[in-house]
Amino acid sequence: MKTEDRTEHITEPTPVQRTGHRRDLAAAGAGVVLVTAAAVIGRAIENADHTLYVHWPPLLASWYPHIGPGTAAAPVVAAAVVAYGPVLAVRLRWRTLLLSCYAASLAWVFSLALIDGWGRGLAERLTTKHEYLRVIGRFDDIGAALHGFTDHILIGPPGNWPAHVAGHPPGATLTFVLLDRIGLGGGAWAGVWCIVTGATAAVTALVAVRTVADEHTARRAAPFVVLAPVAVWAGASADGYFTAVAAWSVTLLTLAATRTVRSPAAAALGAGLLFGLVCYLSYGLTLIALLLVAVLVLTRTARPLPLVALGALVVPAAFTLAGFNWWEAYQLLLERYSQGAGGFRPYSYWVWANLACTAIAVGPATLAGLRRTAAGAPGAALGLRTGATAPRQRLVLLVSVALLALLAADLSGMSKAETERIWQPFILWLLPATALLPARGRRGWLAAQAVVALAVNHLLWTGW
Repeated sequence: MKTEDRTEHITEPTPVQRTGHRRDLAAAGAGVVLVTAAAVIGRAIENADHTLYVHWPPLLASWYPHIGPGTAAAPVVAAAVVAYGPVLAVRLRWRTLLLSCYAASLAWVFSLALIDGWGRGLAERLTTKHEYLRVIGRFDDIGAALHGFTDHILIGPPGNWPAHVAGHPPGATLTFVLLDRIGLGGGAWAGVWCIVTGATAAVTALVAVRTVADEHTARRAAPFVVLAPVAVWAGASADGYFTAVAAWSVTLLTLAATRTVRSPAAAALGAGLLFGLVCYLSYGLTLIALLLVAVLVLTRTARPLPLVALGALVVPAAFTLAGFNWWEAYQLLLERYSQGAGGFRPYSYWVWANLACTAIAVGPATLAGLRRTAAGAPGAALGLRTGATAPRQRLVLLVSVALLALLAADLSGMSKAETERIWQPFILWLLPATALLPARGRRGWLAAQAVVALAVNHLLWTGW
């Protein structure tokens, strides 16, 4: 398709798209109401019995207006994406667009992190008492550490793991141990690793959308995937790294299933390998399996499944042979969770306040896109049954499954608070819903996304 044709098609919304504008604004407004309710009710609960264990409900944050080195850079990045993102998304060659999105995503996440300063915003994030780097010295003998990993999950026995180490399979900690072994030790390198790898998630999500839906849809989503408020929590967060691993698993499967890659077999094997890895980075990311199944359903093939299954066995087999029992560790984690803040945080509040956290992380534009997703879901499901789905309908179904996975995590009760950070791997797949928004007004929606991120990062001290 010629560039001129793409531009004309994108800049002229259909009558149906135009008529939904007020409902889009209403969806964004509903998000504001939800966040406000979570803040007001959460403050009342916290003042009454101190069971939320957050200082600025619903976010794990404190009120702390501040500026830093990133204060000058972040608005510049945001303004550039708002001004030029929609046009460049149409005009750039596909590979150039992907490289540009990666660079912009890196700039956005780094600049937001640096609002808090180099140390507190990046280099020290993964060195606090709850984090992975506090136990690097206990992995001098990796085999022994893995074999005895479950002995230190519960609070009580001497030498119990810090919260994030105990709360994840050892693959997460082992990542930073291996970085230390190759000379990239310390908080700065760990933070850079998480941001540099995490920023690839934006690129791989666009590749997946292009493969499952079409290039036009992926191009429409590109600026929004880059300029998402969730970037506030991606900076120097291990969950940003987890997001990238999970995203690459899904994307490799889309390429294998559609056979749009030079070696579909290698892509299928890689998808399985990364899925196996992500299950040993975070217990909750087993739910990524829902997205993998969705890809196979949308592409109407099970051909890659044997190689995916084979690849998915590699990492579990390696950890099991090393002496780590995933299921035993998970059962102990359930007990550890009840021993800490998770055992006191009220489910009746967090089961809906978690969604308020998500509303902040995805931003108003995505909420509007999710409104259109919900409106289009019945027709998309019918099209799937008849085997005749349009690209937009396939996008609707992919986003719907991601939302389903997020809701499953919410209902499990194992994600009470901190979900603005923890749910990044699911939030990533909600962002492409913005491709459903009409072309007219996209810069306004992008600006709203940027304002949310900048306000949160400058007014609150976010933590994990």
